[in-house]
Amino acid sequence: MSGIDRRAALGGLAAAALMPEALSARPLTPPYPADATLRVPVPGGTLFARVNGRLDSGRPPLIMAHGGPGGCHAAFLPALPLAADRAVILYDQLDCGHSDKPGDPANWVPGRFAAEVEAVRAAFGLDRYHLLGASWGGSVALLHGAAQPKGLASVILQGPLIATDDWIADAAILRSGLPADVQAALDAGDRSGRYDTPDYARATDAFYARYFRRRTPPAWATAYEKTIPQPFNARLYEAMWGPNEFLCTGSLKDFDGRPLLGRLTAPTLFLAGEFDEARPETVRRYAGLVRGADVAIVPGAAHRIQSDETAAYLAAVGGWLRRFD
Repeated sequence: MSGIDRRAALGGLAAAALMPEALSARPLTPPYPADATLRVPVPGGTLFARVNGRLDSGRPPLIMAHGGPGGCHAAFLPALPLAADRAVILYDQLDCGHSDKPGDPANWVPGRFAAEVEAVRAAFGLDRYHLLGASWGGSVALLHGAAQPKGLASVILQGPLIATDDWIADAAILRSGLPADVQAALDAGDRSGRYDTPDYARATDAFYARYFRRRTPPAWATAYEKTIPQPFNARLYEAMWGPNEFLCTGSLKDFDGRPLLGRLTAPTLFLAGEFDEARPETVRRYAGLVRGADVAIVPGAAHRIQSDETAAYLAAVGGWLRRFD
């Protein structure tokens, strides 16, 4: 992509901001300041995107799609040491993080979010790239990969939401492993439809502590997240998903990406934590529907693998990327 084309694609951002020589060789130490940022135009507004590492490293960059719906790129901060040997591109989906927030539910459909990946790829002028999607971002990555885009070197589906009915079934199994009083509080809230009581909140936190994130993020990551005006968009989450991780009442209630698994032709890795909300048993079943797919299960980790077991996460993801560069 020429400098003039870059300038047009980025809606006026100085072209030099994306040229390889503009990316500094900053030490990879927390809080991992971005080497460059830009705004990416998409239907409905512009996205915030940032890059760490050199675009001219000789290795395909990694684009990372965050979860939610309604999360933000800050969840991936522990993954930024991967930028030691390639560019790592994080972005906020529309209505999330630093991206524009039109607040229009007409934008909140899976296909539009999946199209954002192509917009980010084009904005950075990438001929080849890897794509990692975590949780809801796994849905986004699945939709993108199933279109068999040219230049997609590999796909990583991390604790992915592939089908809502499977997710809810997994959640029910995981809930059955919680203490009896926690289960009783959750059941009582489900029966009454009251998800805002202190008892239900404590029970939900107990579920999250076991299956979402088992370790507190480092202080530097928490401090970074606090600089983001809206690190979590609850309205978007509730509209598309629902009140919590184990109950779907939103527009994704009937989401089923299983038929798309057989359309993945790029090398595909399914990555999950030992205690993941996307249970390893379910993830392995999905992998069986993708020709040649691999599975990696990270011991000791829950859904937020990159925070729970950072070293193992970096080894698994970094090793996979190097195999398919």
